[in-house]
Amino acid sequence: MNNYPADPLKTLIDSGATLNFISPSIVEKYKIPKTQLENPRVVRMLDGTISQTGCIWHQVQLAVSANGHPHTIPFLVCPIGNTPAILGMTWLTAEAPLIDWQQGLVTFPKQIQIASKEEADSDLLADLPPQYHEFAKVFGKEEFKVLPPHREYDISIDLIPDAKLTPGPIYGMTDAESKALKQHINEELATGKIRPSTSSTGAPVMFVKKADGSLRLVVDYRKLNDVTHRNVYPLPRQDDLMAKLRYAKIFTKLDLRWGYNNVRIKEGDEWKTAFRTKYGLFEYLVMPFGLTNAPAAFQHFMNNLFRDLINVTVVIYLDNILIFSEKPEDHPAHVTEVLS
Repeated sequence: MNNYPADPLKTLIDSGATLNFISPSIVEKYKIPKTQLENPRVVRMLDGTISQTGCIWHQVQLAVSANGHPHTIPFLVCPIGNTPAILGMTWLTAEAPLIDWQQGLVTFPKQIQIASKEEADSDLLADLPPQYHEFAKVFGKEEFKVLPPHREYDISIDLIPDAKLTPGPIYGMTDAESKALKQHINEELATGKIRPSTSSTGAPVMFVKKADGSLRLVVDYRKLNDVTHRNVYPLPRQDDLMAKLRYAKIFTKLDLRWGYNNVRIKEGDEWKTAFRTKYGLFEYLVMPFGLTNAPAAFQHFMNNLFRDLINVTVVIYLDNILIFSEKPEDHPAHVTEVLS
């Protein structure tokens, strides 16, 4: 984990833990920088009761190396008994390790890493195994530049009765953030994913820094979410997903490029997604991040798209697709089914 402990840090892998946790004593011992959470978290036990540890106020970012690839992931700072740290379902889902319960071993089988990069290289064929060259177009940028059609899965934004939406403030930005904002707006206008708006509302925007130092635009939809009817379509239980993989020997992980943007906003509801900037008022034609019902709407879309393969050769959690096979010789056919 980063460069803090010179010796390996004993870590519990716990499929019953939704998130990752680290002991305050470890954070203090190695003087790991903490950041305060905007909203404190509570820990719920298996029976639904709240843990007596109280609220969690801080988290740390640590680089965890698995399968030879380091990933920076958040750990909540929380008393966890004698265990230094816990890797929970967020890590298990991302890494999909092979667990031998009898021998107590965790291994990372060799995977066919298709489209594992956020931005594909210009020569797509160089990144793809030969048997998947016919699907190179799937991983290109051109497909993403096309506005998706309206479908039955369009997300609607249904407001509670008598709800009133008021415009939010325009947050201050650095020169670098202003430049990034203008570039983002121009790119989204060019692809048709946003358009100028005459809406009576508008959410503020801000930037958050990603692990690699680049900026991610965030639209603050909290006021809109407060007056939106909730979609209760269920997300998969992560322990159920892991159970489906217990006999698998080979995996391919796909991460959709801006997955939410593959779902359209229901016609007539676009004005509710409006956001205010120093460069004008705009609204989304595709589903942005930050809407309260976005996860439910996207899971519904993905479940229907892959209904014949889910829990047979595929498990899906939002925009993460994991293709699995018990026999390596069957795996290319299973991958082809997904890409076709």
